Formats: sequence, structure tokens, C-alpha cells
Amino acid sequence: MARKKGRDISGWLLIDKPAGVGSTDVVGRVRWALDAKKAGHAGTLDPDATGLLAVALGEATKTVPYLTDALKAYDFTITWGSETSTDDASGEVLRRTDARPTAEAIEAALPAFRGEILQVPPAVSAVKVDGARAYDLAREGEEFTLAARPLWVEELTLTQAREDQADLHLVCGKGGYVRAIARDLGRALGCLGHVQSLRRVWSGPFDVTDAIPFDRVDRAAQAELDAALLPIQSALDLPEMRATDQGALRLGNGNPGQVLGVADYGAEVWVSHEGRAVAIGRYMGGEVHPSRVFVQP
Repeated sequence: MARKKGRDISGWLLIDKPAGVGSTDVVGRVRWALDAKKAGHAGTLDPDATGLLAVALGEATKTVPYLTDALKAYDFTITWGSETSTDDASGEVLRRTDARPTAEAIEAALPAFRGEILQVPPAVSAVKVDGARAYDLAREGEEFTLAARPLWVEELTLTQAREDQADLHLVCGKGGYVRAIARDLGRALGCLGHVQSLRRVWSGPFDVTDAIPFDRVDRAAQAELDAALLPIQSALDLPEMRATDQGALRLGNGNPGQVLGVADYGAEVWVSHEGRAVAIGRYMGGEVHPSRVFVQP
């Protein structure tokens, strides 16, 4: 029997991921529930993390890089006094200390973690080392060293301090590891630390308050999930230009097409026609030269 290919549907579905479920598992469940041909996500959440996971369906997968590059916000709790193999509560405790930081000490340490910083990813991460994932090497007991990577930290604030824990809010760019922030902050304060809990609250234009609880995916009717889909262009922070009828036809075939509106010469824009996304490209004197074309039935 031939395998059913699924439906040609495109858009974004926002999911509030619970702890204990992997991001890939969420995508697979959404794809199954919607009977979609193609699905992906923008930004992995660790299995123990909760919060916003934006699932791209169909042609929306072509806009994933735009959301991946966008700022993201997290609320997280650090437990002081120990460092773990995974930099979170799921790992083996490697070191302990009785030292605990004051709220004043935490506040004084935070400026060093804002702006353009260098961050060494956790040993248990998806970073590749000679073609292999770091988490695979770590589980096999291999010794390796991860290089520090640049990270833009827009905001890092203390929201509450307790004797053994602290709650913080982080806004950062692409490639940030909250677990590394907790580890390095604990080291800087001389008290060690690891992430106790982590929740992504927004990513680019998407907010967790608009997300569907994951457990509702299985219970909701397909029509209900269809109605919750956001359009392809929802992930794009780009100017919109409208294609003429002929321009939409040409863009759909991958050729420069005529558009209406005004934009800076060479600016990256997205193009609509009759309310639907047609393409992303560069505006050049009345036409857009496409870099991505959306094929929608």
C-alpha cells in the first residue's frame, strides 16, 4: 500500500511545549494531527524546557531562518551551590559548594553577561565536533573541547532572589544557551549554578500566550488546528510589497516580478498577491528579484 503523502497546508502553529517532550516529537505530533506533508520548527527547546515552540508547516518552513535569527526571551531559575554535567537539573552533580550569592552580588555580576559576549556551549548540546554532535560524544565518554561562540544578549535581569535560587529573564540572539549563562554566572559569583527550570516566553513576533497547549493537539479536531494556523508571513519582519497580477505570475516562476509600493533599492521584502505570500526577495526599481518563492495551492 502506498504511503499517504499528506495535505498541502502551509503556515505556523504555535505550541506551548511541556517538560519531558522533545522538540522533534512535538513537530511529529503536529504533523500527524494536521496530516501535513512537511513540518519543522524554529529553535530547539531542551526536553526539560517548556514554552513556545513555533512549528512551521509546508511553505512556512522556507521562513524558518528568519525566526531562528530573531531575538528570543526566556524566564529561568538557577539553583546555586552545584554544577552538573548538563548544566541543568537533569545532569550528574560534578561540584558542590556552600557559597550562596546575595541579590546585590547577582545584580553586580549581570552587566558582564549583557551585550556581545563569548559563550562556550554546554558539553551536552547539539554543537558539532568533527561532524559529531557534542551530546553524543559526551554520552560516549569522549573528551573534547568546545570553542567559545559570540552571542548577543539584549537583556538579562534578576526578577527574584532567594537563598538557594534566583529567577532571571533573558533576551538573546541566535545560538544562545541559557544553561551556559547559568553555569558561567555561578562560576563568576563563586557559588556554582545550574538551570532548574526554563521557559521560552517569546520568539521574534510569536508569544507563548498565543500558543496551543501541546496536550490539546491530540484532542483538537483537525479543523480547529487549521483555524489556529498563522500565515507564512507571520514570521517575517520585512516590508510588504504587493505584486501585480503579471508580477505574481513571474515571481511564482522564480523570475523578477513587478510590485506596487515603495522600498529602499536593494531592500529585502516579502511580496503578497491577493492577501497571500508569494515570495521573498530584493526590491530593485519596481521589481522584486526573488530569493524564496512560496508555492501554495
